[in-house]
Amino acid sequence: KIEMSQPANANANVDEKVLQYENFINEVLKKDLQKVLEQRDSVYEKISEYLQLKNTIQRLQECTSLRTDIDLGCNFYVQADVEESSRIFVAVGYGFFVEMTHDEALRFIEKKTSQLTAFTEQLSKDSAKIKAHIRMVLEVRPHTH
Repeated sequence: KIEMSQPANANANVDEKVLQYENFINEVLKKDLQKVLEQRDSVYEKISEYLQLKNTIQRLQECTSLRTDIDLGCNFYVQADVEESSRIFVAVGYGFFVEMTHDEALRFIEKKTSQLTAFTEQLSKDSAKIKAHIRMVLEVRPHTH
């Protein structure tokens, strides 16, 4: 009887360990991976916005006046003529805007996109580490027969 109960007890322990491994993967590692990937996507969006601003500034440098649509809020737009566009306000973070010349803004955008690109590379490395950790846990976990 003792020999019969040990395999059943051992199987129960293995089942419990499998549940713990699966819970660790789903509740910790996969959530961490999702957060890192969402953060990386957010940074990619910021880079895209800065590149759009760069294109707009380069177009401004080529013309003397600008006609554009201005968002009044709630998706209501009006057309506006901008006669003086040699200086612009650039969002620098935390709700702050700084008035800059076109050249200053382009230099700022270059530095900012460089920093953000380095950050995305770090986030990609972090996601690769988490994926490797998931694979390792899957390989190490006890297998039921």
